[in-house]
Amino acid sequence: MATAKQLIKKREQRARRQRRVRGRVAGTAERPRLNVFRSLDNIYVQVIDDTAGNTLASASTIDKEVAAQIVGKSKTESAKIVGQVAAQRAKAAGINQVVFDRGGYRYHGRVAAVAEGAREGGLEF
Repeated sequence: MATAKQLIKKREQRARRQRRVRGRVAGTAERPRLNVFRSLDNIYVQVIDDTAGNTLASASTIDKEVAAQIVGKSKTESAKIVGQVAAQRAKAAGINQVVFDRGGYRYHGRVAAVAEGAREGGLEF
């Protein structure tokens, strides 16, 4: 089990990576930012226009539409479905191209599955 000090250090390291990524990645109205947040049980995706500060589309494992699809699936499979649903909702809002913001997480596992699902859903990175 990790100590409190180790958990704080881990959080600080992720916050540093997140600031570094956000320094390079910004969403515009033409090409918004596809942001990923990963908790222990769920995954959340938002398509954000940073110039206006608006969320244009979102999806997560706790949405009723998505929750029905992910019953009995692994976290990685669920993340891929969330990426596909987010892509469908973004396409419905007229968005075809996005900038991927991994949120300070490593690009593998569930984060990579979200990106793969979004690409399959028709979004261009």
